Amino acid sequence: MPSTRRTGRLGLVGMLLIAVAFAGLQLTAVTGRASPDTKNYLSYALSLSGEDRQEAGRLAIGYSCASGQHAPLDFIPWTSRKAAGESEESCVRRLNDSVAYWSGHGNTSGMTAPFANQRFMAIFEARPGYPLFLVPFVTAFGPTWGLWLAGLVVALAGSVCVLLTLRAAGASRRAGLAGQALYLALPTGTVAMNPLSDGLSLALGTAVALGCVLLLRDRPRTGAALVAGGLALMFLVRYSQALLLAAALAGVFLAWSGWLRLKRRGSAPVLRAAGLCGALAAIVYAGAHLLSWPMGQDSAQDLLTHHYQRPDLPDPWPEFFVQERVFWTAWLRRQATYPVLPVLLALSAWALLKRRSVVLPIALAAGAAGLLNQAGHPNLDQLLGYRLIVFVWLLPALAIPLLLDRPPTDTVPHDASGDPAGTVEPSDMTAHAAPAPAGDTPGEVRHPTSRS
Repeated sequence: MPSTRRTGRLGLVGMLLIAVAFAGLQLTAVTGRASPDTKNYLSYALSLSGEDRQEAGRLAIGYSCASGQHAPLDFIPWTSRKAAGESEESCVRRLNDSVAYWSGHGNTSGMTAPFANQRFMAIFEARPGYPLFLVPFVTAFGPTWGLWLAGLVVALAGSVCVLLTLRAAGASRRAGLAGQALYLALPTGTVAMNPLSDGLSLALGTAVALGCVLLLRDRPRTGAALVAGGLALMFLVRYSQALLLAAALAGVFLAWSGWLRLKRRGSAPVLRAAGLCGALAAIVYAGAHLLSWPMGQDSAQDLLTHHYQRPDLPDPWPEFFVQERVFWTAWLRRQATYPVLPVLLALSAWALLKRRSVVLPIALAAGAAGLLNQAGHPNLDQLLGYRLIVFVWLLPALAIPLLLDRPPTDTVPHDASGDPAGTVEPSDMTAHAAPAPAGDTPGEVRHPTSRS
């Protein structure tokens, strides 16, 4: 028991040290992170907090234009800040003129200020979850510190979910802490800190990943509740990403269950997970349709008509697929020039081949969801950014830390109750195993040499 308590304290201390170090580094860039979409979410949040639409727009413009005056910090690459362009006064004047113009051209309703035409602003009206999340932060601390603190909470929450996901899958303490640190150091941490809905969506995605691990291991009810709850909240934040994540998980689980059947191994838990994620994907799609939220056709028209400022194309898909080819050609060229992601994906593939862990197919599904999300928005303006494809970076954050643990040397369940810090891994990547002794997780193997 003293050893168990000491192990728990060490893990907690490590988690807190990583969190404090990240928070300290982020204090170097409290502002300067705003993107053009930040003002939309901020004005929505301020409207929810009680400000009238005009005042909410004025405050959002002030924050956005002030943020644009901060030059990037080259020695802190994850700040994602652009070089200062127009003066703050010019920025305020331009945005105020835009609000006046669109107010006079029919955009007179909704929670967001009329920064653009009503059809474009409907995209943000359909994402109430992030503004709702921001309300207590901006109410208590104001826009600047409120948005920074909200981003910090989102980033740390996602990192802790990654740690818990790895630990629930049987990884060692050091692998879990490595996953937490990777999540914060990679673009996942960058996106989480930026004042946009992508970070909150990503954090909820890590909660869904944790739920999937629990669903396939020893806590199916808790896991199912976490998966359903995480996707339900993500539906309010970014319903398109919730749909893609649920569909990707359903597809990977279905393929996994088919592989297990071919090997004549138990596939019922995996098949149930596929059914749950498939049903949730259908619910998300139906919910967005019933609420008349923008769908795939609207996204294609938005891209090809410069935010609906030109007439819709009768058939947008041929031109859309031309844009797909152009984008991915440029994207692959950039990856060849700056091969950080390819190297990390190669290490992830090594983990997929060398380790057997229930977390690996879940990480693969998360990566697929990121690629699908980017494919839905083949905008060259996003070529240098990470936010639309950010779920791809969950794959290395969840897979690479497993390489710190030794691969399994046998497939016989052993009693792990004596050392909760020991490394355990699922046998043959399946959640179906013989009943384990007290303290074991079904399908795990005990590795005394992998203690951390």
